[in-house]
Amino acid sequence: MGKGDIKSKKGKISKGSFGNSRPRKVNKVTTKKETSLLGKLVDKVKDLVK
Repeated sequence: MGKGDIKSKKGKISKGSFGNSRPRKVNKVTTKKETSLLGKLVDKVKDLVK
């Protein structure tokens, strides 16, 4: 259960791989275009609800 054990988190860190014990971090990055489109869509839905 050390650096040589590729099934453990420490072993995956030393090898540089990912898996169940060391998942990849998922960062969702939104662009200005996406946020402006989303804002327009929210405004239209709010108008329809009123």
